Amino acid sequence: MIPFLHLGPLTIPTFGLMVATALFVSAYVLQADFDRRRGRLEKIKGYAGKRDEGFLVIGIAGIVGLAGARLYHVLESPSEFFADPWPQLFSRFGFAWFGGFLGGFVALLFLARRLKIPVLEFMDICSPAACVGYAIGRIGCLLSGDGDYGMPTSLPWGMSFPNGVVPTMQRVHPTPLYEFFIWLVIASVLWRMGAKYVREPMAPGMIFCCYLILTGIARFLIEFIRINPRSFLGMSNAQAASLVSIALGVGLLFYVRSQFRAVKTTVAA
Repeated sequence: MIPFLHLGPLTIPTFGLMVATALFVSAYVLQADFDRRRGRLEKIKGYAGKRDEGFLVIGIAGIVGLAGARLYHVLESPSEFFADPWPQLFSRFGFAWFGGFLGGFVALLFLARRLKIPVLEFMDICSPAACVGYAIGRIGCLLSGDGDYGMPTSLPWGMSFPNGVVPTMQRVHPTPLYEFFIWLVIASVLWRMGAKYVREPMAPGMIFCCYLILTGIARFLIEFIRINPRSFLGMSNAQAASLVSIALGVGLLFYVRSQFRAVKTTVAA
């Protein structure tokens, strides 16, 4: 693998390069979603969006999400963190998916209020872009060999990471590559749901609910072949967080669908 690119006197971490690429591409995806919903959004009273709001949202949510991912990762080992906090906080490696989700989610709540877009509809808009960004970011994990790979395997596509940040000579499951493809499939499903929403009424929040459920299931299953330590009821921290994501998604899905049916019934009456 290639943890660093050396360009003359410059040393560029491939993980950071891919994170920057992820933010850039997801901003384009988000902007495209804003643009195709423009007619609906402009009917919202007080809507304060502009033609480039997608790039603003990704810029702010991306930075806060990275901070959350880093903080969550270091707090998974609190004794090590408090023994020597600053080097761990500002390391270029080690980011937790659930921490990034929480940080980004808080930032999106603030941005939804700022743009005066209903929160559930705003989360719907952001969900496909979030999947695309996550998928591309995982390529950064693959290139740097930062320990996000899986267990040893004899499958023909197994990979070793002798030059990785966390090296291994064994052939292991390239789980970042698995996640790259799975999250792109989820992004495609959510994007198609968004296209349907533009054509006909759909309960606001349904796309976000599907994001929570599908990504939660995917991450829960991937963890079975990851090398993360088990803690809560024999599960890794990521699996426990995934179950929370799935439960929230299912509960919220029932709520938004019941609310939407109630509104339709009232209008029809």
